This record gives sequence, C-alpha cells and structure tokens, in this order.
Amino acid sequence: MLTTNIFNMKLIIRRIQYFKKGVYPTRADAERAIGAGAMFIYEENGLLCGSLILDKKQPVEYANILWKADCAEREVMVIHLLMVRPQMSGRGIGSALIKYAVEFARNDGCKALRLDTGGQNIPAVALYEKNEFDIIMRAPKKVGDVIAHENHLFLERGL
Repeated sequence: MLTTNIFNMKLIIRRIQYFKKGVYPTRADAERAIGAGAMFIYEENGLLCGSLILDKKQPVEYANILWKADCAEREVMVIHLLMVRPQMSGRGIGSALIKYAVEFARNDGCKALRLDTGGQNIPAVALYEKNEFDIIMRAPKKVGDVIAHENHLFLERGL
C-alpha cells in the first residue's frame, strides 16, 4: 500500500542509512519531498517497508545525457530515491514501487521514466533492468555534490 504518511517517513529516514549520513539522503531531502507531495511510502500491515521520491525535476546532469525517448521536460518523470527496508528485500517491494511510479507517470502524461544510480549498486541495477529500464550512459557524478561515483549509471524506461 502506497501512502504519503509523514510520520512513517520520518521513521524510515531515522532507521535506514544507505548512503553517507548527513550528505544524501538527508532528513531535509525527505522533508522537501514530503512538502512537495513527491514522497511515497510502501506499507504492509502498518509496517513501513519502502519509499520512493518521484517528480519531474531532472538533475542538471540529465541535460548531457543522450536519452532514447525524445520528449519534452514535462513528459519525463524521475525516480530520485527508491529505498526498501533491508530485511524486506527480495519480496517484490522495489518492483511494486517501480510499478507505482510507472502508472503515476503514465497518468500524468509522461513518455519516459528516468533515474540514476551508482554502478556499484548491483542489486539496484538488477532491479531496474528487471523492470525494463535501459542503461543509457555511464558517467561520473557527485551524489549530493559530495559523494563521487566514477561509474554512475543513467537509466530510462519508455512509457
């Protein structure tokens, strides 16, 4: 079940750290997304299992990518952060969040869904490829303007 419950989102930010604490993602990132209506969470029986930040704001690096889908900015939805509680991995929650993002984007008139991730994040890359995303380009990127990824992947799924 996907909701935008701010109380539960605060719990996941406190309990799960995936990147670099204080750099990305931060509580402020989550609060901005919640305030903008871009944060979605997945719950099962009242337990927060995963979350997703989804909007039409493309990171500046996306302007240099030769995307497959030829579409206007308003026709692109971006997954900024997809997280699944580690003890819940392998249960299809990541795929359910992506399915939700696909339907949300389609309902908003989008022609493409884009995201980026570190090339070292093998489980995430496998999840995205399983869910019909294509790797469009590999390039360096600084996540949160601090964490250097030399093999950063830029992915896209046509809608």
